[in-house]
Amino acid sequence: MPVIRRAKEVYMRRPKITRGIPVGCKLVCADNSGAKKLRVIQVVGYKGRIRRLPKACVGDHLKVTVYKGPFKLRKQVLDAILVRQKAPIRRSTGIRVTFEDNAAVLISADGQPLGSEVKGPVAAEAADIWPRLANMASMIY
Repeated sequence: MPVIRRAKEVYMRRPKITRGIPVGCKLVCADNSGAKKLRVIQVVGYKGRIRRLPKACVGDHLKVTVYKGPFKLRKQVLDAILVRQKAPIRRSTGIRVTFEDNAAVLISADGQPLGSEVKGPVAAEAADIWPRLANMASMIY
């Protein structure tokens, strides 16, 4: 549980990032848990206006379902962390970072990743919030 508490503390003081992933979006699973494609069903902690679709940005905690992958993971509500997004991320240095795809990593209820490695780069904003994810990442960009 301390990982999620720390994530909430960091989330409160992180810079504003463009939210590029709405609810219903399909993501690539960036870990080796067996899932291939994910669908976003909820953004945890999102507070918005009535009738506005909740959106997520890099580092956000999501609720997802696996719609392409092994049968044991399909049709369940799982937790995930968004690690890449196509929408540009503006950093405090003034540069903008974009990725080729939208990707997430599956995590357990207590914040531990389900897979043992992360495929592809991980945004630095997500690595700052989730230190366990940063240890698994081969490349932080």
